Amino acid sequence: MYNTIARPSRDLKNNYADVIRTLKEHNQVLITNNGKGEAVLINASDYAAYEDFLHIRYVNEKLKEAENAAVDPSTEWINSDDFFKKAWSEI
Repeated sequence: MYNTIARPSRDLKNNYADVIRTLKEHNQVLITNNGKGEAVLINASDYAAYEDFLHIRYVNEKLKEAENAAVDPSTEWINSDDFFKKAWSEI
């Protein structure tokens, strides 16, 4: 589980090592300016995992759309040869 730790923006310059140590522990750092949140920092591996999660979510949404289209009686179907001919002609 992540902990979110608020740090003032000046800590990026004055206490950079502490900020990085916090990120390496898989915590999030909320950067504040005048007491208001401005940005959130996460470490690179957590960011990569988040990107993977978003990609999987996107693919699942598209698969659901395709499943819905497949059962819709108004969906127009073409055979694979016609599909590839059309696809190659648009390149």
